[in-house]
Amino acid sequence: MISDITIGQYFPGRSVVHKLDPRVKIILTAVFIVMLFTAGTFYGLGVGLLFTFVTFLLSRIPLKLMGKCLKPILPIIIFTAIINVVFITSGDKVYFEWKFLKITDEGVHTAIFMAVRIICLIAGSSLLTYTTSPIALTDAIERLLSPLKKIKVPVHELAMMMTIALRFIPTLIEETDKIISAQKARGADMETGSLIKRAKALVPILVPLFVSSFRRAEDLALAMECRCYHGGDGRTRLKQLHMSIRDLFAAVYVCVFFAGVIALNIIF
Repeated sequence: MISDITIGQYFPGRSVVHKLDPRVKIILTAVFIVMLFTAGTFYGLGVGLLFTFVTFLLSRIPLKLMGKCLKPILPIIIFTAIINVVFITSGDKVYFEWKFLKITDEGVHTAIFMAVRIICLIAGSSLLTYTTSPIALTDAIERLLSPLKKIKVPVHELAMMMTIALRFIPTLIEETDKIISAQKARGADMETGSLIKRAKALVPILVPLFVSSFRRAEDLALAMECRCYHGGDGRTRLKQLHMSIRDLFAAVYVCVFFAGVIALNIIF
């Protein structure tokens, strides 16, 4: 079900990951992404997978949410794996060959490698929104991009737009699920028929979804104007961001795994 999608949601908690400075979490998430793309072997990728699993345990986020966050991209993972299997024909061992189709050990190896990398990338990156509130995320992005203010970049507005977009992903998913249920109750069939027929069946879903989205955007803009919102000029914050010793330990924790990936790349 669409309602099972958890992208962009925040799950309150008191774990050590929740208590980290959001600026540190953003930077370490970027380092984690670099770590995954640095891994050139299954051994290095295994370190990234271990990092993702251990960090989920430290955040006290239920592991079943890892499956929910991967559910929307499952077709992309499968498609990527098929593309790699079909188009990478080099290799020492041929598993299957028929006319132009050729499946080799190199293609299978690459397909599995890329699938695991995407899984780690999505699951690990999702921890940022799982453990960071939208307000804290906005403040962190604004503080990290603050040097760009010197060249007249609207940093506060950019941070606000990014956070609002993340915040409304769960809302739009819930709205879509309600619209689909309503259309099915009216007898709409969106699961059978040809591809063209299924595409046409999406029109009664997309039209009310767009109307609802524009209405929500207008209501949000009106509410912000009524509260005298005028951007970041003169704005104060209820909670100030402060780094602590746990942020230093978190940086060391990530660096240890990163060093492990580099070491395994050199060894193997």
